[in-house]
Amino acid sequence: MSASSSIISSGRGSRASKVAKDHKKVRASHALKGAIQLAIGYAVGNLSSKPDRDVLMQDFSVVESVFLPSEGSNLTPAHHFPDFRLKTYAPLAFRYFRELFGIKPDDYLYSICNEPLIELSNPGASSSWFYLTGDDEFIIKTVQLKEAEFLQKLLPGYYMNLNQNPRTLLPKFYGLYCIQCGGVTLRVVVMNNVLPRAMNMNYKYDLKGSSYKRRASRKERTKSSPTFKDLDFQEMHGGLCFDAETHSALMRTLQRDCRVLESFKIMDYSLLLGIHVLDHKVSGRESRRDSRKQKVLYSTALESIRGTMKDPEPVADDDDTLGGIPAKHKDENLLIFLGIIDILQSYRFIKKVEHSWKSLLHDGDTVSVHRPNFYADRFLKFMGSVVFRRIHPLRKASSKRKKNSFNAVKSASQELLCPQKQNGEKKKAQSMDNLDGNDKSYEKQWSGNQHSFMLSCSSLTIFLEHRRGSSSTLALDDPLPSHSRSLSVPELDVYLV
Repeated sequence: MSASSSIISSGRGSRASKVAKDHKKVRASHALKGAIQLAIGYAVGNLSSKPDRDVLMQDFSVVESVFLPSEGSNLTPAHHFPDFRLKTYAPLAFRYFRELFGIKPDDYLYSICNEPLIELSNPGASSSWFYLTGDDEFIIKTVQLKEAEFLQKLLPGYYMNLNQNPRTLLPKFYGLYCIQCGGVTLRVVVMNNVLPRAMNMNYKYDLKGSSYKRRASRKERTKSSPTFKDLDFQEMHGGLCFDAETHSALMRTLQRDCRVLESFKIMDYSLLLGIHVLDHKVSGRESRRDSRKQKVLYSTALESIRGTMKDPEPVADDDDTLGGIPAKHKDENLLIFLGIIDILQSYRFIKKVEHSWKSLLHDGDTVSVHRPNFYADRFLKFMGSVVFRRIHPLRKASSKRKKNSFNAVKSASQELLCPQKQNGEKKKAQSMDNLDGNDKSYEKQWSGNQHSFMLSCSSLTIFLEHRRGSSSTLALDDPLPSHSRSLSVPELDVYLV
């Protein structure tokens, strides 16, 4: 019992007033992490006995509750932790989500229960704890009651969005559980891991698109792997460059995801960005390939945006990039890992009051909390103009130079031909004047020439019939009339018109 005293410690008096402080008071321990693993393992194992069927609307609101005594029962195994109650939210719906991403029940249990959970630091202002599974696949995060309730309400729309587009940068939720022990209530959600621990992140950023208090604190900067914010990014990097196809796919994915969040009236989310510099040598990099084998579909950054690109093949298991997106910054070659996080904040009454209060003291457009539509537009504008930039290929510049040179040659040739064209037009005008002045003479000559031409044709026909019997070929040795060869250029222009 002493090994798990951190789980069951509860004060006297009103316990309801201490629920919000439990996350900070209760420290992570071996007993706590073990209880989380036992609870998730039991919930998934118990679900395997239920037959597969389609997800129904009422499945999203189901909450299953079971009591797990330390001595065990007919339905629950014995364990060395204190007695606790387990609540599983929407088990059939979350089973469908895991199947959608190709997660098998055995792999899910092995990832969570095989090795002790790894505690991660929380750089944000929330009191949540983060645990990472030993195989680097899943993140287990503690959430508050309001967040758990909001996620359960969000599940039908989340289900529809994943069916339409499983390739997304939004968090992938794989399970929601509640553990009640000794008056302490812990609610945890299982999600995908955005930043693989096997890849060394030279820089980490939490970006919102706002500027008020968006700089890492001194305490955060002293950490071995600090998480910087928006103003820090503009000072330290100022823009990451991608090829045109990758940039377009990335921005389309962000736009689609932000519109989904806006439709659910969600704001105050962030883009978690990890940057790995390929030019930096990291010890133990050679063993990176064996450190992780991908078990989840669409879990990497590159797969999350590949749905709109021409190459949709999944990332190979032996890929040394671990699904990072290639990018450049100045002369450095980078791998980018990213995902949208903290989407369980709706624009409810308390957030509206917070925005109104901060707007009185500061510029309302610079604070993080804002209306969902404004927040999405500001977020996308910051990502598209400051964070992610497009690399323009060199061939476009060369083709532009060729086009400019062609236009210059064309204009020069037009200048050279302009005098000749003007002279031709003058001669043509003169010939037209002569033609108008001699209309009557031409009419007389034409009638006479027409009569002569008819007589010539009749004579030629009689001559050909006379020669047909004596010769099979006809040689025209006589040259063309001299007047037909002596036509001037202006006269030809007249007839061609």
